[in-house]
Amino acid sequence: MNTYFELHSPQVRAIYARGIIFGALLASLLSGCASLRPPDLDPTPLEASGLPAPDITVQLPQLGPCTDASDRAFSLDSSKPVTVLVHGCNGSTGRFRSLAQLYAFHGQQAICFNYDDRASLLQISEQLATAVGALAGRMRNRDITVIGHSMGGLVARKAMEGERRTDWERDGVNVNLVTVSAPLSGIAVANTCGYRSLHWASLGTVPLICWAVTGNNWYEITASSDFIRRPGPLVASVRRYVKVVTDERDACRRRDPAGTCLESDHIFSLAEQCQPIIDGYPRLANIQVAAGHVAIVGYKGVAPRQLVSILQQQGVLAATAAGREGALERLMAVLY
Repeated sequence: MNTYFELHSPQVRAIYARGIIFGALLASLLSGCASLRPPDLDPTPLEASGLPAPDITVQLPQLGPCTDASDRAFSLDSSKPVTVLVHGCNGSTGRFRSLAQLYAFHGQQAICFNYDDRASLLQISEQLATAVGALAGRMRNRDITVIGHSMGGLVARKAMEGERRTDWERDGVNVNLVTVSAPLSGIAVANTCGYRSLHWASLGTVPLICWAVTGNNWYEITASSDFIRRPGPLVASVRRYVKVVTDERDACRRRDPAGTCLESDHIFSLAEQCQPIIDGYPRLANIQVAAGHVAIVGYKGVAPRQLVSILQQQGVLAATAAGREGALERLMAVLY
């Protein structure tokens, strides 16, 4: 048997090439979905001493307390505004437990939206819009802030698009939209998934790999998708849009004792976070800050001081009361 012919036949070369494509694409796609190592689940309730007394208890699909408790019912003061936090891929409602606790410290209510990050982003966005509408229907105060991080920012932005939510205007719903480190121009490492010519050349291997890694949103996250290229106008109920862009260059999540970076916190470039149509929105506040992709929302050992400052400057988080700065620092030390 001619071994040289076997190894260099068109069929073998094609299989070998698809193997290379698989490995390279798999590695790049996995790097585009930032997450920390899975935390220990913490089902204990948040400390609610700083919050107003609730007058309603609500159970709505995909909304719940920012913990990993199995009971998803939550209590609110319906006369006060509420903030909805939307996690990124590989996240959970417990991901924003500490941020919700910082909101509670400032006397503000925060709940979390949970979703299947392998589902279509269009489907998830519609679920979020439905959840926000249902929440508003239970509130006397219908001022709602929606904050989405990373992929959650894509979901939050799309949920606030469209002309069909005239009921929000009729019902007096007012929304502040905040996206943080969101790849609004698409995830660069996923762009290979959008090359239709490569779909054919790989005999369907590329779409299969993309679906295996990211699920039903595999094409939506690419720069060539309509989801990215053709954002619609925001609903009239969105009073303003705060877009936090993180310059993640040289950001590091974990270093060795010598200071060498072991785990980068550079996930999305500035170009990935900018989209001409979205950046032209008239009520947009575009804020750029030097921060790591995960560091901006905080994790163990790193408190989200920059994000807290931005949210306070933009009026979506209350200012820290005079004389309470020390208590806030102590709380951050405990939480992070």
